[in-house]
Amino acid sequence: MTHSDLYGRDLITTQDWKVDEIEETLRIATEFKRTYRRGEKLPEPLERKNFFMVFYGSSTRTRAAFEAGTTLLGGHAAFIDVSTTRIGAGEAVKDVAKMYEKYGHGIGVRILDNAIDYKYGLGNRIIREYARNAEIPVINMACCTYHPTQGMADFMTVREKLRKVQGKKYVIMWGYSKKFRGRCSIQEEALIMTRFGMDVVLAHPLGFEIDHKIVDTAKENAINNGGRFEISNDYRSALEGANAVFPRNWASTALLKEGVSKFGVENEGLLHSKHKDWTLTQELVDLMDKHGIVTHVLPVLRGEEATDEVMDGSHSVIYDQAENGMYTKMAVLALTMSKNPMG
Repeated sequence: MTHSDLYGRDLITTQDWKVDEIEETLRIATEFKRTYRRGEKLPEPLERKNFFMVFYGSSTRTRAAFEAGTTLLGGHAAFIDVSTTRIGAGEAVKDVAKMYEKYGHGIGVRILDNAIDYKYGLGNRIIREYARNAEIPVINMACCTYHPTQGMADFMTVREKLRKVQGKKYVIMWGYSKKFRGRCSIQEEALIMTRFGMDVVLAHPLGFEIDHKIVDTAKENAINNGGRFEISNDYRSALEGANAVFPRNWASTALLKEGVSKFGVENEGLLHSKHKDWTLTQELVDLMDKHGIVTHVLPVLRGEEATDEVMDGSHSVIYDQAENGMYTKMAVLALTMSKNPMG
């Protein structure tokens, strides 16, 4: 492929990009990482370019990584808190998309579950509405369904740590929590890991199934790329011999169908409380391959999804993973917003 293949492209999910396009993104991300870590000057493919970040929800890492990364590449990232705009007063998404198209060179949208009452699918529909109406790249900074730049960062980290990933066992494990979250990172990881030939096991209690379309696509990815995709309701057997594990909570299928206002926080809490044993402990990590890694997109709900001993232990790669998030976001912006991503 050539760099121009991705110029002007949207990124809604990694599944929309070819494997060689993802590989090129990761290659450039790795170059940015090496240059930045050596303290050398980075190229500035985003010079005199604006990236508008439209946030319908809060963020710790995603905003910081996009904002820092855009600046490092010579551009400007404008943080737009939707609560300070007229969007909540009924302004049409189409009008917002067309306006930022005139002002800048790329739009990022983050619309997570609280902003849509946890009604699964609504956030992704809104992001696609931005993409339909804007003639500049629209980047999904996380929605109810996908989180593509996170998926790329996670795969980059897994490959750095495990080297050869073909046939390696990657466990996505539901984790107990009094709080609950959406599925975006879970589903993105199921998609990207299977595209690179990993043996992915999705482990969760009954009632916490993910989108069946994502499952079907992950299975197809696995078949096409020499890996496997399996679902288990037994975390112990899933973790045996695993090369990597990602312990994270997500809301029940029933809540995501009805929305939290209708289903109720208390009802959801009762479902979660039945599965308090779904916490990643050191005993469970000991079932994994001795060189296995523990990943997490953060924030990790310590003492619930996983213990402090695990998250601060020698198998944890969570801070390397968070760092890689900046480089993959930089690479995505450089490729989609510039014809010469290396400056």
